Amino acid sequence: MPRISNKGISMPESPIRKLVPFAEKAKKKGKKVYHLNIGQPDIRTPEVALEAIHNFSDKVVEYSHSAGFESYRIGLAKYYQNLGIDIVHEDLMVTTGGSEALLFALNSCLDAGDEIIIPEPFYANYNGFSISSGVTVKPITTSINDGFTLPLIEEFEKLITPNTKAILICNPGNPTGYLYSKEELERLRDVVVKHDLFLISDEVYREFVYDGNDHHSVLSIEGLDENAIVIDSTSKRYSMCGIRVGCVVSKNKTVISTALKFAQARLSPPTFGQIAGEAALKTESSYFEKVSAEYVSRRDVLIEGLNAIEGVICPKPKGAFYAIAQLPVNDADKFAQWLLEDFDLDGETIMVAPASGFYSTPNIGINQVRIAYVLNKESLQTSIKILEAALKVYPGSVL
Repeated sequence: MPRISNKGISMPESPIRKLVPFAEKAKKKGKKVYHLNIGQPDIRTPEVALEAIHNFSDKVVEYSHSAGFESYRIGLAKYYQNLGIDIVHEDLMVTTGGSEALLFALNSCLDAGDEIIIPEPFYANYNGFSISSGVTVKPITTSINDGFTLPLIEEFEKLITPNTKAILICNPGNPTGYLYSKEELERLRDVVVKHDLFLISDEVYREFVYDGNDHHSVLSIEGLDENAIVIDSTSKRYSMCGIRVGCVVSKNKTVISTALKFAQARLSPPTFGQIAGEAALKTESSYFEKVSAEYVSRRDVLIEGLNAIEGVICPKPKGAFYAIAQLPVNDADKFAQWLLEDFDLDGETIMVAPASGFYSTPNIGINQVRIAYVLNKESLQTSIKILEAALKVYPGSVL
């Protein structure tokens, strides 16, 4: 029998999706499942984007340029310029979602066997992208006890070897909701410039920053022109995850020209996604104001409710729409499965994402879960009641 590749064997399952079969069985049994496991917002996609797809009248759906429609890239450059980021459209390339943008960045900047440092917990697919690129992840652990703040730069320096080529951050963060300050980004700048590294920043949640805080892009930090690479996406910004359009942005011309070679190998990004993405640039600022206000109210309901449960610890996120909660259980993976298989409250249960899959270091985060507050407030309140009731009867509870 032919042997599967080592890459395939090493490829991790998604902690976000691996419990889907159990959720499907629960639903077949008649249970209602509240999905707190996945960042699929219920926010309406901007009408201007949907109308652009409906109004498509070309008789042939053609390839675009491998870098994406020029008109879209020019529009994206103006979007960044309005944020105070000084780039031109040649500094960016349209991709099939933020996922492809990250894959192109990794393959353009790192060789097989090279190392990338990532603060953990981090978006679980960073592990998968790194494995498929032949790159070794060097995690640097952050703590729930201080809200997942950036570790000391000295801790980064301890991990740097001759094989280290990049540091990757998510700002604001998935799964923690942590927001990096300008000072923290400047500290990262100093270390990447000192050691001649790339600083890759996943900024797909840029629009969702709360409590009067400001988002600072690595592209706006002085002295990073040759080091900074931004990963971006339309998915969460405009609540159109299925459009599958993102981009990679860098003032480093060699990075973009190299990424274009990978883009040419996959031909072109999706036509309808680009049509929707370009139209979405016309979205009124009031849309984001309303969406951000809604996420803040959902966040406050969730965080207040979670921290009111005995034994639960959950820092208040500053951005995005995720939170990591520490539960009084001995194994969050088993607890999450138990919730779907063996528990319900009046015929209802919840689906959460075990947080161990968001860590690269073994045996960390085993009593934590990631919760996405993408459901309406009523559903979140019900979910909190279900969680509280479940913890009181769960056999693996440590209360």
